[in-house]
Amino acid sequence: MTNSSISLVQNVAAQPANTAAAAGLLKVLIAAQATGTAVEITTTDKATSGSKQPFWVVVGDSQTTLYDANAVVRYLYKTGSLALADRIALEQLLEWEEKTLSGLDADNDMDAILAGADAKVGQLSSDSTVGAADVVILGALYFALSNVKDAALNAFPALQQWFARQTATPAVVAVLPVYSANVVKVLVREEASAANRNLNTDVEFVYDPAKKVLPIEGAKNILITSALPYVNNVPHLGNIIGSTLSADVFARYSRVRGNNTLYICGTDEYGTATETKALEEGVTCQQLCDKYHAMHKDVYDWFGLSFDHFGRTSTEKQTEIVQDIFTRMHKNGFVSEKTAQQLYCEQCSRFLADRYVEGTCPRCAYEDARGDQCDKCGHLLDAIELVEPRCKLDGNRPVVRESTHLCIDLDRLQPQCAAFVEKSSSAGAWSANGLSITNSWLSEGLRPRAITRDLKWGVPVPLAGFDSKVFYVWFDACIGYPSITAAYTPEWEQWWKNPANVQLFQFMGKDNVPFHTVVFPSSQIATGEDWTLLHHISACEYLNYEGGKFSKSRGVGVFGNNARDTGVAPDVWRYYLLSSRPESSDTIFTWANFVACNNSVLLANIGNFCNRTLKFLDKNTTYAGIVPTADPALIAAGADSVHRRFIDDVNGLLTSFIEHMDAVRIKAALSIARDISARGNQYLQECNTTNALFTEQRTQCDTVMALAVNLVYLLSALFHPFMPATADSICRQLNAPSRLLPDSFALDLKPGHIIGKPEHLFTNIDPKKVDQWLAEFGGSASDEPKEESKKDKKKKAKAAAAAKSAQEA
Repeated sequence: MTNSSISLVQNVAAQPANTAAAAGLLKVLIAAQATGTAVEITTTDKATSGSKQPFWVVVGDSQTTLYDANAVVRYLYKTGSLALADRIALEQLLEWEEKTLSGLDADNDMDAILAGADAKVGQLSSDSTVGAADVVILGALYFALSNVKDAALNAFPALQQWFARQTATPAVVAVLPVYSANVVKVLVREEASAANRNLNTDVEFVYDPAKKVLPIEGAKNILITSALPYVNNVPHLGNIIGSTLSADVFARYSRVRGNNTLYICGTDEYGTATETKALEEGVTCQQLCDKYHAMHKDVYDWFGLSFDHFGRTSTEKQTEIVQDIFTRMHKNGFVSEKTAQQLYCEQCSRFLADRYVEGTCPRCAYEDARGDQCDKCGHLLDAIELVEPRCKLDGNRPVVRESTHLCIDLDRLQPQCAAFVEKSSSAGAWSANGLSITNSWLSEGLRPRAITRDLKWGVPVPLAGFDSKVFYVWFDACIGYPSITAAYTPEWEQWWKNPANVQLFQFMGKDNVPFHTVVFPSSQIATGEDWTLLHHISACEYLNYEGGKFSKSRGVGVFGNNARDTGVAPDVWRYYLLSSRPESSDTIFTWANFVACNNSVLLANIGNFCNRTLKFLDKNTTYAGIVPTADPALIAAGADSVHRRFIDDVNGLLTSFIEHMDAVRIKAALSIARDISARGNQYLQECNTTNALFTEQRTQCDTVMALAVNLVYLLSALFHPFMPATADSICRQLNAPSRLLPDSFALDLKPGHIIGKPEHLFTNIDPKKVDQWLAEFGGSASDEPKEESKKDKKKKAKAAAAAKSAQEA
């Protein structure tokens, strides 16, 4: 069986070896060789030919054109002259190949391919003959069977033997070099798994939140707290960035640097605000605390905050530790009694705590000033200073009576407190506002400060004559840190009474500073015990909303549950809030900046670099997901190359990032992390990272991709504190474990490491959402609180009185 010649015209660039076009090419070449037909291979331009087919065959002098590879096989083998039964059998086999086999994918359907082909082996040649059916099936299966693992093919011995015979025939042996020269080599993909990782295991970061964390002798032990959020409302974005989120970033950073770290927080549940809110809602204080504790925990979980323990202050441990501290203070002579004038409601038969009183501010004449502070002018007040005071419970005007309270003698503790501040603020590099506020208190001279209140909801005072009182919330709230730690581990004193081995970092809004730098440390000092004292304080200014202020009491601004309702991922919220962190001055949340931050920074910078790098590495026509080897000469220290300059630049930025994070300059550090990602984008542009670089300058391309993919791995550690879910996604796409943050950039993903499937890290937010969210969540919160009508005030007072009566009943 011979034919004179055929002309095989390739209409497009060479096809990857795992495509139907490449399989068709192999069929034509084998069939021609087996039938003694000469083949002339030419190319043409699809634009001029008008055909969309990858190739076609022009038959001899007849100028007959065949576009289907199986049709060419039929022509060359002259299958039309076969006996009817043989022709029917052949066509049935070819129909199975065309309709069933060609629809299976070697990456996903290998078991079905092997089983189906094995079932057809009996209809193929049992010797070294290369028939028409052998050509069609071999062409279709060649790529899959050449790359399948031996263990899988061993399960189909008949198919395995047939494939071995066919690939050893002279016809197939002769055409394989021609075939290989006319297709694009495709690296066989292995599914990414731990088994085909090749990386530096020393950088792996392991954090098990279920494992109890205790100080380790000789290690860097970092104890972190964030101001305990009060349980009278859902936290707003200002609360979150001011304490809990900022502390979470530092805790995650500390862990990823390899430090032994404990992050503690919880809800502050005692005090006047709880009683007031419970009366408003008509529930008990405990019921209110249970409700809002769960709400806070839900919000923080959504934001991805990594507390080692999130507890609460309404516990037996809180009572035990607060009373112990007080007893020691009292025994050491740092507690005194003071009789003061307070407002007393004769209708309620009770002394009124500050928040049970409203009236006119004596400074600015605002009519709805609270008993402790005026929301309009911001001045701290004593309730008896209010003009025309009124009881919030029933609206009646209270009278002034005397009540005796216990005070901590801060004046007598000032020398020790001042010595602590001087030493700690220097060693711990306190934030400027934290130090300024503390020094202001010290320069004015500390005075005895009341630590008891005439309330029922709180820690009872363990002293005869004061058993009807409870401790003032700002005395016992900070003691919540050790008591919550005690709820986490019975060995809590290893953290809180271990100053030689533990450094304490505390995060809060600036209004909470003096209670953490003066009141709490003075209480610790007054016990005479060796407490772990504050090492570093990080105090935020205020985050405002669209030109106005957030307000818990008036529901102004975006609260934690609102963030979730937008459908935007938590990491985007974390990034924007942290990039707007009010470290040294007030900042403003705006929806326009929020959307721009996502689209212009996260998507266009960080997301673009990671996705561009991983997609180029993942392409079957380039590296098929396998990390290449960088040329040592191009990256060596002192080398005059774009690659070495890139490494040096990254190292310089990395050093600066670590310095800023160690100093808790979170906003500046985040900016540097963004700059490192931008340097990666610049590097890809400088090297003109395209397919042409791969085909024409392979050594250069290998070096670029080795460095770029390792920068992606470094970025996972850099952004882990800020966007933990994004960091996890990067590591999953890299088929690599979460990693520690190193001192310098290194190639920790080694040659031969196989990455996973690239995914987009971020999605675009339609700018039209700005107007939608402005309308939905409020576009302009007034700086001044809204005036409440007299009618509304009377209604509120009546409702509160009714709730109080219902509780007492």
